[in-house]
Amino acid sequence: MSSATFVGMPAFPDAARGATADAQLRHNLRKATGTIRGKRGEVVEELDDWSELREAGRAVKDRTLRHLDRYLERLEESVTAAGGTVHWASDAEEARAIVTRLVRATGEREVVKVKSMATQEIELNNALEAEGITAYETDLAELIVQLGEDLPSHFLVPAIHRNRAEIGRIFRERMGEWGVPAPEGLGDDPRELAEAARRHLRQKFLEAKVAVSGANFAVADTGSLVVLESEGNGRMCLTLPETLISVVGIEKLVPSWSDLEVFMQLLPRSSTGERMNPYSTVWTGVTPGDGPQEFHLVLLDNGRTDTLADEVGRQALRCIRCSACLNICPVYERTGGHAYGSVYPGPIGAILTPQLQGVQGPVEKALPFASSLCGACYDVCPVAIDIPEVLVHLREKVVDGKRPGPEKAAMAAAEWVLEGPKRLNAAQRTASALRGAVPRRLPGPGAAWTDTRDVPDIPERPFRDWWRERSRSGRNGRGGEERG
Repeated sequence: MSSATFVGMPAFPDAARGATADAQLRHNLRKATGTIRGKRGEVVEELDDWSELREAGRAVKDRTLRHLDRYLERLEESVTAAGGTVHWASDAEEARAIVTRLVRATGEREVVKVKSMATQEIELNNALEAEGITAYETDLAELIVQLGEDLPSHFLVPAIHRNRAEIGRIFRERMGEWGVPAPEGLGDDPRELAEAARRHLRQKFLEAKVAVSGANFAVADTGSLVVLESEGNGRMCLTLPETLISVVGIEKLVPSWSDLEVFMQLLPRSSTGERMNPYSTVWTGVTPGDGPQEFHLVLLDNGRTDTLADEVGRQALRCIRCSACLNICPVYERTGGHAYGSVYPGPIGAILTPQLQGVQGPVEKALPFASSLCGACYDVCPVAIDIPEVLVHLREKVVDGKRPGPEKAAMAAAEWVLEGPKRLNAAQRTASALRGAVPRRLPGPGAAWTDTRDVPDIPERPFRDWWRERSRSGRNGRGGEERG
């Protein structure tokens, strides 16, 4: 059964238009993001040093990115010394080929997956299917998405756009095609749905010989990988299979365990609104008789090196995929994640996707404009990514050299006027003299701007003339006279 793909999706304006017309979707998003937002606020307020912790996270990430080459080499040495094998993938195609080859070498035709955003980025499931290998998502929300032949729309809750009635229907109709069917008479009670998922997945866990994972963090000093999750599916995937293949973006690195400590406090509070994750799984290489006996780490670039070269945009690589920016964003709350046309939705997706993939395609070109620039995403980001700054930076890249003719002419005229005070004075006096002829709605390319904004009123006389007259009359600017 094919996995859904983001390829070919419409650009944000068109996708958002349909999403905002879906009342059920808006209700689901508003309820879910509001709940997560409230929980996050409570646990963050418990810490008197949250701002210092946030700054520490930013500093660790920046230091790591500055010396990423050195830390990646250290990670490879540590993983190899612990009995693992490191593979380097420059792009999605190479990563898919590596993982497919490794799975084929085991002779198995089924794999279980956990923490799979990186594998979704490279569209691994489709590549495995083309080789006759079936990948089973084991995260509850990812399972819902897979059974429904849907697409993820959130980092933390990929099926956030679904309500429990829809989930119950998907389980009843589709579970039997993938394994253990849903119980007879399954309704929409959350406990019943969770139990149906457990029964369905437990068979997969017990039978699977190969697992594919991502990772929240990789520790360079020891070669350890870390997965934080809330359901226990990660623990099952990471310990029961004989072979474990982890696909990890090169930006997930932290130098040491003391650095990891900072993020073990930042991530759960920012993502699930908890003081710590229920399941924190750490593994280092292989250990005879305990856990997987073969471990492969695929380090994924896929545009990350190019992003690192951008002095403004590189801060996007600090991201720890907590979803705090999604939960606070008024645009995301009304459009959902699918409108972004990428596995990375929301504000962080609006800056990460165009950098990883470039701004040549219509989807990537539209994403930097999928924001009101309100700044709420920056306020809640646990590693202080200034998303509005990067959005403006990317907008400049999109429009550079591609401004419409009238806009170019207007900018050139403005430049000429502002080059000297005499020209500016003349332009201001002319504008005041013709103030009655200025339309309330601009023609041509300016029409869209004035559809939602008023053209500012032009004063009867320029400020400079008003000030000169006051100065001549001996007034000092105080006294309440109305200014022109």
